[in-house]
Amino acid sequence: MTDLIQTVTDGFTSRFDASPAGLWSAPGRVNLIGEHTDYNDGFVFPFAINRRTLVGLRLRGDRLLRVASSFATETVELSLDELTPENLAGWSAYPLGVAWALGEFGADLAVVPGFDVFIDSDVPIGAGLSSSAAIESAVAVALNDLWDLGLDRRVLARVGQLAENRAVGAPTGIMDQSASLLGEADSAVFLDCRTLEAEVIPLGFDAAGLELLIIDTRVSHAHSTGGYASRRASCELGARMLGVTSLRDLTVDDLGPASDVLDDETFRRVRHVVTENQRVQDTVRTLREQGPTAIGALLDASHLSMRDDFEISVPELDLAVETARGAGSIGARMTGGGFGGAAIALTPSDLIPAVTAAVTAAFAARGFAVPDLFVVRAADGAARQQ
Repeated sequence: MTDLIQTVTDGFTSRFDASPAGLWSAPGRVNLIGEHTDYNDGFVFPFAINRRTLVGLRLRGDRLLRVASSFATETVELSLDELTPENLAGWSAYPLGVAWALGEFGADLAVVPGFDVFIDSDVPIGAGLSSSAAIESAVAVALNDLWDLGLDRRVLARVGQLAENRAVGAPTGIMDQSASLLGEADSAVFLDCRTLEAEVIPLGFDAAGLELLIIDTRVSHAHSTGGYASRRASCELGARMLGVTSLRDLTVDDLGPASDVLDDETFRRVRHVVTENQRVQDTVRTLREQGPTAIGALLDASHLSMRDDFEISVPELDLAVETARGAGSIGARMTGGGFGGAAIALTPSDLIPAVTAAVTAAFAARGFAVPDLFVVRAADGAARQQ
């Protein structure tokens, strides 16, 4: 965090000729298991990671909103009186969308002051580690403090989701923001996306000598377009055809009858979500009863389901998973929305160098871009830093 704090403090001063009133950070997340279940009212099991977004923020004496970052040369300016989703575009839609969404959850945007904000992050962009939710969550906790809103973390997660859905235009669920806001060290968040009940479950990776290796394929993806939206539409179609409110209402026992009603593609999309919901619950139970060394097969099965039934993997992700498993990881799967991004490999600490070397060599042999491999730890959620 030291480098981020320096960058944000200096960047804020340079852009706005003043010091920030405070610094707030929020982590990215990795989803251990439970992919594309969140918007189907299902179960997910993410954890916050030790890669964070940091924001410096200061209230103004007028209605102006100014947003700057280390990854863009321009400073975006907008009046609070013009703050609507339709007026937002590009990267600034994430922080400004949060300001708008707070208005939908009780902030009186007619009376709150404007602000200046500067953003920096070490959460990789496009890797499926939710750099977007990290921005949203950091800005949400900052404005919740400085606008004195008194909203709890679960409400702030809904604020971030609304910003992403309406201001950014990405039809994502609430998992990412929940992990970023509710996370705890060496633990994951078992989240019921229907009731929003969340339970923090100890992972026990440290005691078991396990690390979670991220394999960023460097294949970029965009959630607001393409395959993500079409998969969500397939899930909604399947639910309608089966006469249920959402796929959460189905169990594995319902899949036999469902195959008689649905076309092959829609059935496979439904089968992934239903079986993935079961795998999330099985993972939590297995952690409690047997510990983290016993969850590898569930991670493997999740990847096969995403590859074959949901069809959201790419050759780079498949190679990463297969190679990591062959080199000693106890379980591996792609993570995130798919069509690129990262895979995760649960790996004994002493095998991290061997798995890293094997994956790097395999990518080179196939002529793929050099992957970025690094270990993440489960970390605490969003907080004020200074």
